[in-house]
This record gives sequence, C-alpha cells and structure tokens, in this order.
Amino acid sequence: MDRRGRLGVGFSNELKMDPTALSLKLQQSRAFSLGALVGFSSAEDKATFGGGLKFYRNIFEEPLLHFYSSLLLAGVKKKAHRGISSTTGFQCDLTLGSEFSFAGLQALGVTVEMGLSFHKFDEFIIETVGKRAFFAAAIHFYL
Repeated sequence: MDRRGRLGVGFSNELKMDPTALSLKLQQSRAFSLGALVGFSSAEDKATFGGGLKFYRNIFEEPLLHFYSSLLLAGVKKKAHRGISSTTGFQCDLTLGSEFSFAGLQALGVTVEMGLSFHKFDEFIIETVGKRAFFAAAIHFYL
C-alpha cells in the first residue's frame, strides 16, 4: 500500500477537546508522514478551538496495514463562558499506532493508536491516550 504523495482527508478524536477534529495526512516517503489537525466549536457553553501538527514514523509494513510511532504537538483554547475564565493549553502525545485498509478499498485508511499524552490546561496531566475511549482513532480518505 504505497500512499506517497497522496493526501488523506478525514476526522480524528485525538485532540483533548469535545468536537472531533478535521485531520489531514500526507505521506512524504515510505518512512515518514506529516499530519495536521484542526477542530472548533462555536457553541456558547463549550466554545473551543484546537490545532496541531503530527509526525509519523513507519516501523513495519504489511500489504494492507502498517505500524508506526507518532508525535502530536497541539494547542487548544477554551473560551470563557458563564463565569468560567478562558483557558489556553497544550497537548503532546507519544503514540504507537496502526493504519489499515480493506481489500478493494485501499483509499480508506482506519487508524487506531495508544500511548501517552502530556497536556496542560488547568493543571499538568500525564495520562494514557484513549481515556475517553479505549483508543484514539482516525479515518482518512486518500485522494
């Protein structure tokens, strides 16, 4: 499954914020990929904005899947509402993951990840990735 130079467009639940983020992924070479995440909500009770960059390093390949390590660097801003002050924070994730496709549907990539997240909003926290769900996940359609 060679996706060099192909842009993947999809969604991800990796950012530490309520709305799902729009995710872009571009495979630079057989070993490296670069991603970008952006998510926002204008809802009065949970207005947020977040964005970040993600770096992937392929470790092992199979015909319809590959395993990788990744680093996510992101910032998130939660706006003030109902007496709660505005909060700005950062997120840094170190993960191991796998992206797989189905036979006959190689343009679709499904990603699952697990690892550690370091983030600071009100306090500095270290936790396993996938606290809200069992694992972090994303889905990309490759153009």
